[in-house]
Amino acid sequence: MKTIAFFNNKGGVGKTSFVYHLAWMYADLGLSVVAADFDPQANLTSMCLDEDDLVTLWEERAHAHTVYGALQPLLEGTGDIALPHMVHVGSGLTLLPGDLALSSATAENELSSQWPACLNGNPRAFRVISALWRILNRAAAETEAHVVLIDVGPTLGALNRAALLAAEEVVIPLAPDLFSLQGLWNVGPTLRDWRNEWQERLDRVPESLKDFPLPTAPMNPTGYVVLQHALRFDRPVRVYGHWMQRIPQEYRQALLGQSGTDEVNVDNDPHCLSNLKHSCSLMPLAKEARKPIFFLKPADGAIGGHMKSVQDCYRDFRTLARRIAERASLAKFPVDTEHVVTYANDP
Repeated sequence: MKTIAFFNNKGGVGKTSFVYHLAWMYADLGLSVVAADFDPQANLTSMCLDEDDLVTLWEERAHAHTVYGALQPLLEGTGDIALPHMVHVGSGLTLLPGDLALSSATAENELSSQWPACLNGNPRAFRVISALWRILNRAAAETEAHVVLIDVGPTLGALNRAALLAAEEVVIPLAPDLFSLQGLWNVGPTLRDWRNEWQERLDRVPESLKDFPLPTAPMNPTGYVVLQHALRFDRPVRVYGHWMQRIPQEYRQALLGQSGTDEVNVDNDPHCLSNLKHSCSLMPLAKEARKPIFFLKPADGAIGGHMKSVQDCYRDFRTLARRIAERASLAKFPVDTEHVVTYANDP
């Protein structure tokens, strides 16, 4: 089982939609997938479920069916983590639902205060800081998952630190703009600090927890994905090109601590996992049909030229899924076979 987080300090680049589509693609390729929504905005959860299901999750049961519900006994001091509630989304795809309560003072303050307490060898501190990782492991064991995809918010706070400790690999979604590149310069040093600080804390694990499972938190930078902007009348294409040229150098310097070179661009950069086209015209259809863009059919309104975009989207995400799997050394990945989605005979 591999845990892969998707993280940038810049929001609004289409990260959650990207994670949603990638989760469906891995499931389509035969893997068992857990999509974990650790972003308090819970947009991934709202993409996966209809409104009635969301009411059940967030109103009727007081967090019992969300990731916050699994955390609640530990945060309130009444016990350890609870068994996470999982929601079946599709064949091979299971959701660990998010919750706005993750942004509450209770969660953030507890995760923040227990971080320094680990340096004193406090057993409860290690239980709190490792809680999200342990919840993911329980969720993966329950579903026999091959891969867990973790969606996190665009912050550098205590919640995301705990979430990223659960990640073996980290993929950086980017847009070709100044704000995404600035986000890189925040993310790179922060990941290195969190990794090093956690290793320091692992050296202080008390004797009572010597056999207690704790994350190693490698947080390996897997690469970046460029999520192209939709073209706008007031934003010339050449502006995007300027920032696109800078991405390879900025990524190397910020995430890897290496010097960049002007000879590398996103098309030949080995750290670029994909340069995804914007499919904004199809998103309303996908949301209405409650399915990823690459599964849209003529019956969903994807007719004429839209069907080529649907097939292109499938190929792009299929190639990206395999590329990430190769970089992350994801085991049990199915043998590569040619597979092109076509719905020519569908109603």
